[in-house]
Amino acid sequence: MKTPHQIHISLGSNIGNRLSFLHNAVHEIYKRIGDVTSISSVYQTPAWGFNSDDFYNACICIHTIFPSEKVLNFLLEIENDLGRNRTEGNGYEARTIDLDIIFSSEGNLSTAALKVPHPAMQDRKFVLEPLAEIAGNIMHPTLKKTVEQLLRETSDDSQVTLVQDKIINPKDRYALSRFQYLTIEGNIGAGKTSLAQLIAREFNAKLILERFADNPFLPKFYEDMERYAFPLEMSFLADRYQRLQDDIAQFDLFKDFVVSDYDVFKSLIFAKVTLQSEEFKLYKKVFDLMYRNLAKPGLYVYLYQNTERLLENIKKRGRDYEQKIPPEYLDKINKGYLQFIKSQPEFNVRVVDVSERDFVANRSDYISILDEISK
Repeated sequence: MKTPHQIHISLGSNIGNRLSFLHNAVHEIYKRIGDVTSISSVYQTPAWGFNSDDFYNACICIHTIFPSEKVLNFLLEIENDLGRNRTEGNGYEARTIDLDIIFSSEGNLSTAALKVPHPAMQDRKFVLEPLAEIAGNIMHPTLKKTVEQLLRETSDDSQVTLVQDKIINPKDRYALSRFQYLTIEGNIGAGKTSLAQLIAREFNAKLILERFADNPFLPKFYEDMERYAFPLEMSFLADRYQRLQDDIAQFDLFKDFVVSDYDVFKSLIFAKVTLQSEEFKLYKKVFDLMYRNLAKPGLYVYLYQNTERLLENIKKRGRDYEQKIPPEYLDKINKGYLQFIKSQPEFNVRVVDVSERDFVANRSDYISILDEISK
């Protein structure tokens, strides 16, 4: 999964319901481009360079996997969708929404369409005031001054007035922290780890990931399932139990909730598929003893993918020992999960079909999953 980079964006509106246009723009940026990590207060400023109604201005910081030029294209699309009409000529004009890239962690950029840092930012108080609120210590890479210094020294003497109304962060509506402990489950290759990582990063959650790579029995199991099924399942059970018991018990003051890419109940699901009858009876006795002592997830999310898509994902991620997994085995695991879900009426469960979604590459697919999880 790509590492996101940071972009600061200036927003302005001076037509119609200015606050609503700012709010809608931030919502669309979150939906199409990336995580909105900071939002400044809203400031009222006079029109700069032409006579018109006052603007409402703000700045936001986002984390995105898209390069800055792609982000610019998204911003132009959002402006168009929110009713901005550009006329011929170079003069300034009133607008429903104006979105400009001010800084990018990609550094200095200069193309026909985009220049970063914004070449006029140091001369525009309506940019510097909200930007200083959320990024006052950022150093301008060319001018070698912080945003706070640029604000103090700017030649722009425009009157900037703080507005009491706020822009609400779009992700606040999901309120995932109310679940306290969120489990993302799914078959092999369903994308549970990727989704758990995205949620942890965007919602300030403590992330617990399964340590499948440390299990010495796993490669052997895929070579000889019957021989290595019991030691594999016992070792996974012991590790899952120990990790969940330790990590969930350790409260992290700097995180809002816990998200994991597995639940200990998956041990029982896989064991029922892989173990012989007598082995499973013994296994379940041990499992039942352990399960009593573990915290139960506030929300259990099962990512369903059809077998064809699972095999594609397994091939794409390229783990050698997984390439021989038969489709019949994946079918049994899927059925095992669905039977388990039906047998647990007390669980708070969301089954999300991701067979036709790519929530890592497609931001709108990711947002649609959040909508389903939090509804």
